Formats: sequence, C-alpha cells, structure tokens
Amino acid sequence: MNRLSILVVLTLCLAALHPAVRAASAGTASPAALRQTLSLDEGWRFHLGDIARDSFAGGQGVNLYGPDITYHGAKAGSAWGAAARGYDDRGWQRVDLPHDWVVEQPFDEKALKQQGYRPRGIAWYRRTFTLPASDRGKNIELQFDGVATHCTVYFNGTEVHHNFSGYASFQIDVTPMVRYGDGAINTVAVRVDAEDTEGWWYEGGGIYRHTWLVKRSPIHIATDGVYANPVKDVRGGWVIPAEVTLANTGVGVASAAVDVGVFDAAGRRVAGGRSAPVRIAPEGAAVVKVAVPVTAPRLWSVDAPTLYTVRTTALRDGTPVDAADTRVGFRTIRFDAHKGFLLNDQPLKLKGTSNHQDHAGVGVAVPDALWDFRLRKLKEMGSNAYRTAHNPPAKELLDAADRLGMLVMDETRHFNASPEYLEQLRWLVRRDRNHPSVILWSLFNEEGLEVNEEGMEIARVMNAVVKQLDTTRPTTGAQNKGQLGPDGKANPKNAAQSLDVVGINYQADDYDRIRAAYPDKPIVSTEDTSQVMTRGEYTTDWAKVVASYDDVYPGWAATSTARGAWEAIARQPTFAGGFSWTGFAYRGEPTPYGWPSASSHFGALDLCGFPKTEFYVRQALWVKDRPVLTLVPHWNWAGKEGQPIKVLAATNADTVALYLNGKLVGDKKVDPFKMVEWQVPWAPGRLEAVAQKDGRNVARFAVETTGEPVALRLTPDRNALSGDGRDAVPVTVEAIDAQGRPVPTANLAVALEVSGPGAIIGVGNGDPNSHEPEKASKVTMYNGLAQVILQGRRAGSGSLVLRAASGGLKPFETTIDVRAVPALPSVPVVAE
Repeated sequence: MNRLSILVVLTLCLAALHPAVRAASAGTASPAALRQTLSLDEGWRFHLGDIARDSFAGGQGVNLYGPDITYHGAKAGSAWGAAARGYDDRGWQRVDLPHDWVVEQPFDEKALKQQGYRPRGIAWYRRTFTLPASDRGKNIELQFDGVATHCTVYFNGTEVHHNFSGYASFQIDVTPMVRYGDGAINTVAVRVDAEDTEGWWYEGGGIYRHTWLVKRSPIHIATDGVYANPVKDVRGGWVIPAEVTLANTGVGVASAAVDVGVFDAAGRRVAGGRSAPVRIAPEGAAVVKVAVPVTAPRLWSVDAPTLYTVRTTALRDGTPVDAADTRVGFRTIRFDAHKGFLLNDQPLKLKGTSNHQDHAGVGVAVPDALWDFRLRKLKEMGSNAYRTAHNPPAKELLDAADRLGMLVMDETRHFNASPEYLEQLRWLVRRDRNHPSVILWSLFNEEGLEVNEEGMEIARVMNAVVKQLDTTRPTTGAQNKGQLGPDGKANPKNAAQSLDVVGINYQADDYDRIRAAYPDKPIVSTEDTSQVMTRGEYTTDWAKVVASYDDVYPGWAATSTARGAWEAIARQPTFAGGFSWTGFAYRGEPTPYGWPSASSHFGALDLCGFPKTEFYVRQALWVKDRPVLTLVPHWNWAGKEGQPIKVLAATNADTVALYLNGKLVGDKKVDPFKMVEWQVPWAPGRLEAVAQKDGRNVARFAVETTGEPVALRLTPDRNALSGDGRDAVPVTVEAIDAQGRPVPTANLAVALEVSGPGAIIGVGNGDPNSHEPEKASKVTMYNGLAQVILQGRRAGSGSLVLRAASGGLKPFETTIDVRAVPALPSVPVVAE
C-alpha cells in the first residue's frame, strides 16, 4: 500500500469517527442538522380594525393606468393597503404570538352572548424578515397552527392563502416568492376576520397558536407526512408500518429513499428499516412504505405513558437530506359491543371530560405549559379521557396527553362532506394519527341532520375519508337524538349507522333502548352531566350564582348531576364510559344565566382551574387506588348561628362519621353514587369527617371557621420557569388568617408587581360574572382565590419576583427561578 492509499484510509477512518458522518453512514441524522424549524412568534405588528386597500398603493414595475387599484392591485406582488410591501406599520402595536385580541376587549352587553359578551371584529398582523442568499434552492414553508376565525394571508404582496376555520392549521409553500440576500425584505401580512363565528362558545380572535418558518431540502418529508403508528400483528408481534410522504420542489426528477429508526427514551436505536428508492417528479410527491418490526417494546398506558421516537430520514443517493422525529406509543385499543373499551387488552372505563380551549387571563392564546397544567388537574380528579369539544385541539395539548397518559376523543369542527371541509378533516387525521393518546375520531356534535338520511350520508363520506388515512381508530359522533326510530328500534337512516361507535349525548333515560337497538355496536356517552355550579357558592341566587352541591342542572337531561350521570353510565357495563360536560368552565355560552354572566357555570374546575365541588365528587366516583374524602361547604357562616347548613361528604369510603367541635353529628353509610349528606345547625368551630372502609379509619377531612384575613399568600404551580419567552406558570393568590388558614369568603382587591426576567401575561379569579380586565396588574379574589399567570422572558435567567398587596394586609412575594435554556431558533425581525 503506497503512502497516498494509507492517507486515504486514515482520512476515511477518522471521518467515520465524526458523529455527523456516523449518522450519515447509518442513514440517519437529527432533524436539526438537516432542516431549520424557526419560530415566527416574535415581533408581529398588530392593528385592530380593517384597513382600506386604497390607503397605500402597492405594486412593482410599470403601472400602465397610474394608481389604479382595480388593475395594478390585482397583479401578483402588487397587493395594496396593509398587505403591500413597504406599508408603514410603525404605529401599530407590537405583539408576540400566540395572541388573542378579543380577551383584551371590555365586556359589552350588546356583543354576542354566546361569545361571552366581548366585541369581535377584524384585525391585521404584519411580520417582516430577511433570508440569506445561501437559502436559495431550499424549500421554504410558512406554517400557521391556528388563526381565529377566518383569514387571508399575503406574502410579499401576493395573496397566498385563505383559511376558513379557526381550528385548522395550514401551511404555505412560499419558495417561488421568497426574496434572498441583504436588504431583500420578506413581508407576511394576515387579515383576520373574527366577525364570523364557527361555534356557540368563546372563540377569541387573532393568530392564537404558533407560527413557524421551515427551511429544508427541496427533497423533503412533507409536513404531517409521517404515519408511524405502531400496531400489533396477528402473531402478537409489534410492527410500525411507516408511510412517508416525500415531496420534491426542486427543478428535476429526483430519486429518494427513507430510513426509519426507532429510539427508546434513552436514545438507543432499537429497530429500523430502509425503503427502496422512489422517483419524484418536480413539484410532485410520493408515498414510501417501510415496515419496521420492534421486539418487546414497553407499552404506553394511562398509568405508564412510555414513548418512543421514530426518526424518519429522507435520503438522496444515500445521503441524508431531511429528517423528522415523531413520538409514538405502543398500545392496543379496542371498542367492543360487549366489553366496552379495552386498552392493551384490559377493560378500562373512560372517565372523560369535554373541554373548550380557553383559560383565565389568556383567552384562547394558551401557553404550551398550561395544557400540561390543565391535564394534570384532570388526572388529579381521576379522569383518564379528554374530549376536544367541539374542534381540533392545539397540537401541544396532544403532546401533553401523550406524556401524561390522557386518552383523547379528537373532534372535528364541521359536519360537512364538501371538498373544503373534507380537506380539513384529512388535515386533522394526518396531523394527529401518530399520537398514542388519540383513541377516537369524533365527526360531529349535536347536528340537526344526524336524524335522517342526509346526515347518515354525510357521516358515511366523512367516515370513509378517515379510513383512507387511519384504520386503527374508530369513528363516532356526539349524537343527542335520532338513534332510535318511532318504534324504539334502531333508526335505519341516521348518522349512527355510518359510524363505528354509537355516541350518545345525554338521553340517559334511553340508554337501555339504545343498547338493545345496536346490539353489535360499541357505545360511548360522548357527552353527559351538564352540571352547573359556581365555585365557593353554597346558596343559589337565581340571578347569577348556583349553589355548589351537585344538584342544579339544565333541563335537557334527567340525570345531569355528576353523581346521577355517572351512575347511569356505570350501570351500563357494556358502555365504554363517558365524557362529562365539562372539565373546565369556559367563556361564552353563559348557562344557566345571561348577562352579567359572561361564562358558563359548567365545569368541575373553574376558568382558572380551581376545583369546584364537582371536582371532589368525581374524585370520589373515579379514584379507586386511595381513600378520597372532602367536605363542603366551608364553615364561615357568621350570622347563621343555629341555622341548618347542608353538608356533603364526597368520598369513596363505606361510612362517614361527622363531628362538630368534637361532638358526633351522625354516622352514615355511604351510597357509592349519591354519597352522604347532613343538615347541620351552624356553630363556629371545626367540622370534621372521619371515613371508614372495611371497618378501619382511612381518611379525615375538616373545615374550620377562620379568622379575618391578615395576610396574602402566593403559591406557584412550579418554582421554576424556562427562560424561553414561552414557558408560563399559574400562581394562586389567597388571603390567610392569623393561623395561616385560607379565608374562603375573602373577595379582596390585590395589586400585583413583578420584577426580574418575566412578566404577568394574564389574571383571573374564576368568577363567571366578573367583568374585570384580564390583562392587568391587579385582580380581585373570588371566594378566596385568584390566579396570576407569569411567563419567563426569552433568553432570561435569574429570579422572577411576584409581589402582591391588598389594603392593610401583610403583603407577600414569591420567587420563581427563571432558568437559562437554549433559545428556540427564531426568525429575526427586520424593519422595512
């Protein structure tokens, strides 16, 4: 071997030791090494209200007719008004996304009741940036995760997209229209029309989910182009039948293949496979299939949500050019007509809640971390399932459900078989079909057409579209009528006939008849309960508040208490379970009152996530692995000495003994559904319950008459924040007495101040009748509680200090550690 040969060998050996080369030789590389996914959330300019097109002339080149909007404004790159390049937006408000402008508006009794009495309207957003000349030849895509409600997007003065759902994400390939190099400004303008509504609840307005700019190879994995949902084969082994959509935005025919690797939580590659090459025409796409067997994976479940990463790498001539990571879980699901729902071949009753997507202080512009917070609260209640009512959720919610072990009924917004809305359904399934948490596709909610042939046909078409993309999960519809015909048998022409699982909204009186009418179909209660109560209130004021005793509900169902609804479901052993209305309270649809109520009185938790009585009732109904005992109400009833106070013990015990100031009030056997109640003449002091199971004391719970509030207390949900400009934490504000006990009747105005690397992004108190601003540095406690949402500053680190003061009470401060983290890659703002 000559010296040149030896040098070549040594060079190759040394190169093989480099991680990037090793990855390439294995046919894989990290997505970050091959594509750039950059946040576009920072630095938008916002204008509330419409802008006339003739306010600013757009256009490029020779204008044959002078400043004529009807001619020149209709040309590519020549949009006028706020959509035009060069429009002066320096006077507009600077905002970061996600952004909901509606939650910032004052309440107005003349505004739409169902939207929470907040004015809606039209608004504009603009964002500018540059791209280096080195990006020329790449695929450049804009991604919008959610814009409420309808929008038109312009790029560099060209109208490039219309979106007709506030819940559907969309992507725009702007590769041919990008300008490159120093001084070449790219302009994104978005006109948002929130005059229209899609639902009958609060929907907010604006670019309220994340935005992205993705740079990747012209040969690349299409957005939502990986389908890698693991399945168990007939022999009991596991396989990932991966389907990958490759796209080509280059200038010539290309040959490409894919490598699919499966990695465990420790980052070890445990399985993999590679496809044969396929040819892709320019501006074309091809689907590549690779079956990857996986030996003895750890299963995903609600108690042990084990996740794996599928790394899909696009290869051109054996060289990695693009990659995408997909989180997956190995689990089996089955809805059975006789056994209900089975997860990993084990029966599991679905203890679900239905939920809208708004939260106190932030509206629908929910920080990612709050999805985690909300799911943790529901799991604490004993819930294992979540219905995305009545629309596709944020993808971050599904990521949290995967991590935490929450099953999801994923619902589309529109019951519609037209091409426009079928494409929205396809998008939903493509985006969400890899999530192990998703177990059920819901195609509608309470549609008038569900009772007849037209509804049956629409459901049939939508069901067929779902099956083209995913055969591993069944379909259902949240149907509140029409499953039965006049003879009490199955209606031969209704939507349920076209779906895999019969969904029932309410109709508890007909459970037996519906079960008998569909003997071979699985059944689930897609919506039940509709309990109304106002947190911390125990006397009903028929103008604005409802007592929290789980005994008041609207009249559309006979068993709409939490206890009655769950008893009806539990007594149907073949039912898969149910989804209560609702887990969290929500803005809009004020029920059972209108003005001044601006949000619903539904919910086991209020708008902030503070538990109502229903939370504790459901804990007692749903939690089986530990004793549960809670007493309501509080015991601050000055002025009612000797008057009877209704007391409810929410418990899963056998018996409960109740003591007032050490004296036995009564010892009662617990009904497993109705639980146990007393009428107790009020006297100040300590009311204590002692629960027994199998003859042993298993739990104690007490409420005490407190003193007057003397100080404030702040309790963050977490003591640390990531300094990335996105992480957020809710902080509970309470008043305490001299003994450190929370005062449940305190309704104090609290002034807030924050210092350090972060900010207050919203406040709330859970009061459905409150009209206070939610973007403020003050908040009024409602029945002893309020909430402040803090967000860490981008590239921030250090101590974030929140201070609270109220009148003569002792002030309080809490410190949250803002930890420096690698900044989320983003697109710098460049002014025009």
